[in-house]
Amino acid sequence: MPQLSVVVPVFNERDNIPPLLAEIAAALRGQVDYEVVYVDDDSADDSRAVLAAQKAAHPELRVLHHVTRSGQSTAVWNGVRAARAPWVATLDGDGQNDPADIPKLLAARADAAPEVKLFAGWRTTRRDSFNKRISSKIANAVRSRMLKDATPDTGCGLKLFERETFLRLPYFDHMHRYLPALVKRAGFQSVSVPVGHRPRTAGTSKYGMLDRLWVGLADLRGVAWLMRRGKVTRVEEL
Repeated sequence: MPQLSVVVPVFNERDNIPPLLAEIAAALRGQVDYEVVYVDDDSADDSRAVLAAQKAAHPELRVLHHVTRSGQSTAVWNGVRAARAPWVATLDGDGQNDPADIPKLLAARADAAPEVKLFAGWRTTRRDSFNKRISSKIANAVRSRMLKDATPDTGCGLKLFERETFLRLPYFDHMHRYLPALVKRAGFQSVSVPVGHRPRTAGTSKYGMLDRLWVGLADLRGVAWLMRRGKVTRVEEL
């Protein structure tokens, strides 16, 4: 069984698949027993065929396919459910996260207390458009004030977490943007780890500023309600 599962959700990312797989292999082969679980969210391009062709060069690769388009959070959820390792790393499929930062998250886990179940990438230098940087800055400020999750960057796709803990969290669309708050609600801790960020070199972004704003406001109200209603009780057996 692998020690680490790397889950990568993709939608119309055919040109980013081969180079990202090569970088994952360069970062992890010989360092840790791992598998890569790609989840294709019913892409309209030939991403699924490209993934199938990559299996010959990457025996660690497993490919899941959504029969109907369901979004990034569902792709991450299904990838984690299918993962076989006790710990899971996630990466965005657009190539902007650097797989070479995964060992940095693993090193942070080795030095952390047992109650830390999430190691979240923190993009200290963003390589996005001005509109995306501004919208993310506003969203992070509002989220931090409402949820008090003490996390500077929840939108980074690069994360490392315990599979069992993740599957205990409440599932909903866009939940991947609120993992630090949800982990806190479950009674555990998270740590932010500075990581690199790269400009997109192929394909196009799937999100606009207004998409993030209106959906994010509705999500924030829901997560704030979950935080207020959550309760963790310590149990001792006599």
